[in-house]
Amino acid sequence: MKLNSRYVLFILMLLTVSIILSGCIPGDGHNTKEKPAGFFWGIWHGWLAPLSLIIGIFDKNIRIYEIFNSGWWYDFGFYIAIISGFGGISLFRKKR
Repeated sequence: MKLNSRYVLFILMLLTVSIILSGCIPGDGHNTKEKPAGFFWGIWHGWLAPLSLIIGIFDKNIRIYEIFNSGWWYDFGFYIAIISGFGGISLFRKKR
């Protein structure tokens, strides 16, 4: 099987972006009780939830959801990102 150079480039870019984004996932120690995650961190963590799930399998400190958060606003941002991210997949499906 011959690999297409675009395919290899895409995989390398995806791997690079995944490594860069892994520094911003919930449970990385950035947020504390004194400095909890807010609305915008909730959006960011919602977008990174699939990546956090995969990394969390190998690292027990990484979670999908930040435990040190500001409450309702963090939840709101998190769920907006989850719903818009996974709901947006339907825009790319082929209609029959």
